[in-house]
Amino acid sequence: MDLLPQLLLAGIVIGSIYALAALGFVLIYKSSRVINFAHGQIIATGAFIAFALTQRGLNFWLAGLIAMLATFLLGMLIERVFLRRMVGEPIIAVIMVTIGLSSVIDGLIHLTPYGAGSFSFQTPAVLSGQGIEVFGTPLSRTQIAGVLAALGLLGAFTYFFNKSTLGITMRAVADDQMAAMSVGTSVERVFALAWAAAGLTAAAAGVILGLMSGLTLGGLAGIGLKVFPVVILGGLDSVIGAIVGGMLIGILENLSAGYLDAIVPGGGTREVFPFIVLIAVLLIRPYGLFGTKEIERV
Repeated sequence: MDLLPQLLLAGIVIGSIYALAALGFVLIYKSSRVINFAHGQIIATGAFIAFALTQRGLNFWLAGLIAMLATFLLGMLIERVFLRRMVGEPIIAVIMVTIGLSSVIDGLIHLTPYGAGSFSFQTPAVLSGQGIEVFGTPLSRTQIAGVLAALGLLGAFTYFFNKSTLGITMRAVADDQMAAMSVGTSVERVFALAWAAAGLTAAAAGVILGLMSGLTLGGLAGIGLKVFPVVILGGLDSVIGAIVGGMLIGILENLSAGYLDAIVPGGGTREVFPFIVLIAVLLIRPYGLFGTKEIERV
C-alpha cells in the first residue's frame, strides 16, 4: 500500500472534522468579532451528552440530534447570560470571559462520570459493515459517514450565509454593527443566533469525532485549541476558509507524521506542525487565505 494516498485520505477525513469544528469559531467571529476559547469544551459537552443518552438506551442518531439541540441552547444561554453584558467592553475583556467559561465548563464535566477515562460509542448497525477502498486505502463506513456529515453541514452553512436573508443579515452585522442597527437589525438576536449555531456545529463535530476515534475530555476539548491554525490559515471570518484550512491542516498533520516522525527525535511532529503553519501564516498573511483584509483609517 502506498503511504502517500493513505496519508492524504486520512488527512481529508480528520480535516473535515477540523473544518466543522472551526466553523463554530468562524460563526461567532463573523458576527461579533469575538474569539471563543470555550469552543473545545462545548464540543466535549455535546459529545458526552450524546454518549450519556446512548448509554440509557437511546438511538445513536436521535441522541446526536438531541445533543446538537442541547448545545444550540447552551450557546444561546452563554451569549444571553455572559456575553451580552460585555457589549461595548474592550475585546480582551470578552476573550477573558470565554477563557473563564472554558475552565468552568471543564470543571463541570469533571464532576460527571465522563470527566476522566476513555469511552466509545457503540457503532450503529448501518455503519458496522464492510467499508470501501479508495486508491488502495481502506475507509470504514464510520469514516465515510463522518466525512459526508461534516461536508453536508459545512455546505448547508455556506448556503445559509450566502443565500438566506438571516445569513446575509449576520454578515451585515459583522461588517458594521452601527449601520445594521440603524436600519432596524437586532444585533443582539444575531449574536445569540451565532453562538447557538456555533454550539450546534460543535456538538456535531464532537459526536462525529467521538464515533471515529473515541471520547476523552482532553481529546475533545483539545480540538478547540487545535483548530486555531485552521481558522488562522483559512481566515477568521471565512466559511470557505474554514473548509479549506481544515483540509490543509489535516493533510499537513498526516504528512508530517508519516514522513517527519521517522527523522525527528521523539516524533510527535503532527502535534507541532499545525502551529508552525499558524506562525508562518501570521507572519506572511495574517488575515488568512480567504479572510477579509481590513484597512483602518488612522
